[in-house]
Amino acid sequence: MVRSLSSAAAVALVLLCFSGLCRGAERLGTRECEDLGFTGLALCSDCNALHEFVKDQELVEDCRKCCTEDSDDSINKIVYSSAIIEVCMRKLVFYPEVVGFLEGDKDDFPYVEARYSYGSPPKLIMLDDKGDQKETIRIDNWKREHIRQFLKEKVKPAKSDS
Repeated sequence: MVRSLSSAAAVALVLLCFSGLCRGAERLGTRECEDLGFTGLALCSDCNALHEFVKDQELVEDCRKCCTEDSDDSINKIVYSSAIIEVCMRKLVFYPEVVGFLEGDKDDFPYVEARYSYGSPPKLIMLDDKGDQKETIRIDNWKREHIRQFLKEKVKPAKSDS
């Protein structure tokens, strides 16, 4: 009787772990992560970088619920050739930090393009040297200086061969 009870408890514990309930941090599905704005932050090292730029603990915790562990620190050194800040003109009034960057700082970043798209929340679209989209990051709650710092570290324009 005792043996079958402990076996049942062990099976229950295994089932709980497989269901994700015994993890330290809950994991969210792709759709929930996209709804939170984490469409391109797949690696947990990106969440660590996010924590450096945006001191919002709840946002970082949400990021960690959507990330996967990366095994190589060199991945954190990924840089892009250019970026696009995409936002809806009608929604700009709700994002004064993004407006401040676009009006006051964007000229310091010639490799960053502003794109206005109806209904789009503010986001950075990171591009490789061929102009292909590689990562999308929502910046709804970012401060102007965090946008500047992130672009300084993550976007390094490709050298021209002329």
